[in-house]
Amino acid sequence: MKPVLRIAAAVLLGLHGLVHLLYLGQSQRLFQLQPGMVWPDGSWAFSRLAGEDGTRLLASVFCVAAAIGFVASGTGLLARQSWWRPTVVGSAVLSAAMVLLFWNGRMERLSDQGGIAPIIHVAILIAVLVLQWPESVL
Repeated sequence: MKPVLRIAAAVLLGLHGLVHLLYLGQSQRLFQLQPGMVWPDGSWAFSRLAGEDGTRLLASVFCVAAAIGFVASGTGLLARQSWWRPTVVGSAVLSAAMVLLFWNGRMERLSDQGGIAPIIHVAILIAVLVLQWPESVL
């Protein structure tokens, strides 16, 4: 049972990383995740400074970095590497920062802006840092 939990956690981390690639496609306007979705346009932190093209480029960099981090941490967990834990913590913090920085500042259509992601990131951080999961159950 223990290897199954490790494998499941690694797969979930990898899949969470791949979700960031969907937001990469959205930020590069390769497709729309939802009709009318304009993320990351209107970012309160970057749109005025960098313009919408610059904001989309910055969002793309964040998305790729977070995707690589989550996939790498899942791979590290699967391979029982000690570096998986700081990698997942860094990825969760980076991704949470991305959600905050590329938010348009309005309390509408939060799901279009990754509004559920902070809950996921807090859960990951609590599980990994506070509960010392998955070692505590593996």
